[in-house]
Amino acid sequence: MLPNMSDTDLELLKRYARDRAEDTFAEIVRRHLALVYSAALRQVRSPQLAEEVAQSAFADLARNAHRLAPDTILTAWLYQVTRRTAIDVVRREARRQLREQIATEMNALNASGTGVPSVWNDIEPLLDEAMHALDETDRAAVLLRYFEHKSAREMAQTLGISDDAAQKRVSRAVERLREFFAKHGVTTSASGLVVAISANAVQAAPAGLAITISTAATLAGVTIAATATATATKAIAMTTLQKTLIAAALAASVGTGIYQARQSSLWRAQIQTLQQETMPRLASSNGAALSALQGKIDRLAAQNAALTSALAQANADKARLEREREQARHAAALFKELADQANSRDKDSTNRFPTLRHVWAGWGRLGRLSAECNKDESNLSPEEKAANAAARASAVDEIASLVKAGKLLEQDKPSGSGTLEDDTADYMACVLYGALSLDERQFGEVYALMEKHRQEIKQRSLLKENPALEAAAALKQAKERAIAEVQSLLTPEQARVFEGILPLFQVSSNRVEFGFKFTGQ
Repeated sequence: MLPNMSDTDLELLKRYARDRAEDTFAEIVRRHLALVYSAALRQVRSPQLAEEVAQSAFADLARNAHRLAPDTILTAWLYQVTRRTAIDVVRREARRQLREQIATEMNALNASGTGVPSVWNDIEPLLDEAMHALDETDRAAVLLRYFEHKSAREMAQTLGISDDAAQKRVSRAVERLREFFAKHGVTTSASGLVVAISANAVQAAPAGLAITISTAATLAGVTIAATATATATKAIAMTTLQKTLIAAALAASVGTGIYQARQSSLWRAQIQTLQQETMPRLASSNGAALSALQGKIDRLAAQNAALTSALAQANADKARLEREREQARHAAALFKELADQANSRDKDSTNRFPTLRHVWAGWGRLGRLSAECNKDESNLSPEEKAANAAARASAVDEIASLVKAGKLLEQDKPSGSGTLEDDTADYMACVLYGALSLDERQFGEVYALMEKHRQEIKQRSLLKENPALEAAAALKQAKERAIAEVQSLLTPEQARVFEGILPLFQVSSNRVEFGFKFTGQ
């Protein structure tokens, strides 16, 4: 039965462990060979040794197919096995005094005109060490997202977490990789690192290696089940189809009797059949050229996707930063305008409220006064009651001045200059400035909060005539969040005053209003 391309890795592996289906294991090899081979090549620096490491890794998978846990992420499992196998191979080659040969191959590899960007040349020797430094969950996220080029949703499904959690995890892992490279003298941005890894971390494996590995690993599984001999285990690590043939004959010679001889004959027949089927295809120059072209197209598509994603993220970050800088500049200018007027020695009534912003701040001051004066006076002393009465009387004149200034300034407002809904952040910040005596830092933070919630309400279309129950509930939640965030910025005394004036704010369908009255007025 042919494997279903939509099956997961573990479903294919389970079928292979149960039925020893060669085509199923071949599909697993096809999916992961490029990643395994590239990881091995970076560490052993020899194409021949990398093939041997890749074949050994998949042989380990064939042997342990029935032992893997149901929640295993096969990509991460193969990556770790490849790293351990590569380390063993390097040590073995060192013991055999082949350092010069390895160095020659490394120089030849580095000298070849690959056209890889310089940042990748700096990253490549340290990449696998950096990956090993990550914890298991972060490493799995990076492998799935940038080595195998899975979408964010596919990565989240494989990890068994939400899309947002998966994105946060992979962003955190990329930042840790960037910090690792920085400590080793390689400086690059997070987006540059993502582009370099996505475009270069996984290279096309040599043509025919997948077929060789599938054949050797499948035979290794049969050998272990039939003979359970050490000789058969060593046969899996051989790097060519001819070595597998020799190893199979050697495994047969270990046993005794007619059964062992018959098994050896069957293996030889299977290998010869595979050679007859695969060698003509491997020898075909047209097939090789087509495979190379497809590999190049796939790499270019992956590079384009990575660059597009990085560019979109960079543009979004740039736009957000520009918005925040513009808001900060506007808030600073507005605070200076209010503070300069408040500190001005010129108290001429015609110049007290030069702009609508000054009128809004005046309403805030009166709102605070009304909240204080309208409290229960039964426990107040005669002097305190008299002070409240004087404050109420003074407020009458102040209210009249504010109303007059507001009308004049509204009449003089240029047409097309926007509505109060557009000025909500200015309005709220100025009212709270007058009511709470905010300092410059508090004013800037309050303004940013008001603007953030205004944009949120606008984007979610919460402010509508006759809103639906869902929109009304969402609007209520937005108001509660805004109140809690403002309170976190205030001193205890300011928070007390804020609690007193909260009932004076009314949020209608498309505007925020601040109204009050003095008892007895």
